[in-house]
Amino acid sequence: MKKDKIIYWVSTSIIGAMMLLSAYSYFTNPQMADAFKHLGFPDYFRTELGSAKILGALVLLIPQIPTKIKEWAYAGFGITFISATIAHINSGDPTSAVVTPMVLLGILAVSNFYLTKVSQPA
Repeated sequence: MKKDKIIYWVSTSIIGAMMLLSAYSYFTNPQMADAFKHLGFPDYFRTELGSAKILGALVLLIPQIPTKIKEWAYAGFGITFISATIAHINSGDPTSAVVTPMVLLGILAVSNFYLTKVSQPA
């Protein structure tokens, strides 16, 4: 059980940190507005997505939040990672920009898998 908790918290912390860092970048890095424009998204979407990433990361990282609510954050991040991959492919971006969201999707899947293992009563 201890191994499961370690895997859960490491994978969840990686996702939480990456989402908080990217949200911070959305709000503070002027180049992000250009990146969203390059992908074909309006500027307001950058603010909307940044806010959603902060809320989702907090939901995943705060242990007291019920599992049912965490599942919504997992679904939202999953959709975000798949959509980011598609957007980068369609924009002709380099392979690293296409692969990164898929790697994060894999880490998210590990976190979700271990959430169900650590949240089940012993």
